[in-house]
Amino acid sequence: MNILFRLIPKEKVAFIFDDQTIRQTLEKMQVYRYQSIPILSKQGDYIGTLSEGDLLWYIKDHHIGFDETENILITKVPRHRDNKAVDINTQMEDIFEVAMNQNFVPVIDDFGAFIGIITRKAIFSYVLAKKGK
Repeated sequence: MNILFRLIPKEKVAFIFDDQTIRQTLEKMQVYRYQSIPILSKQGDYIGTLSEGDLLWYIKDHHIGFDETENILITKVPRHRDNKAVDINTQMEDIFEVAMNQNFVPVIDDFGAFIGIITRKAIFSYVLAKKGK
């Protein structure tokens, strides 16, 4: 099965742009209750994933107060691990291993543009539905 059947499209996914600040990122993550969030370029390309841990360690290591977070771009924050993206033509069976270590799998088109995510929950749902047949 093609992953497009389980895709949550970009329009329904919270993400941040690479020119946003730590404060903007923290606020978006709080509103959406995300533990990690995709980072996109202004052109829509998937850059990587920023986690709560990445932000917290950066704030701790640099002794940053909350007011200061609105002046620091997220590009200054080192990312411990980016969620690996898969191509739009990937089959569901081919993303199991990728999804084992990340909450969601970013999906990109043939040009590298971010088009949405597949959640680990959607993958489990697919496996359970297939097993039921």
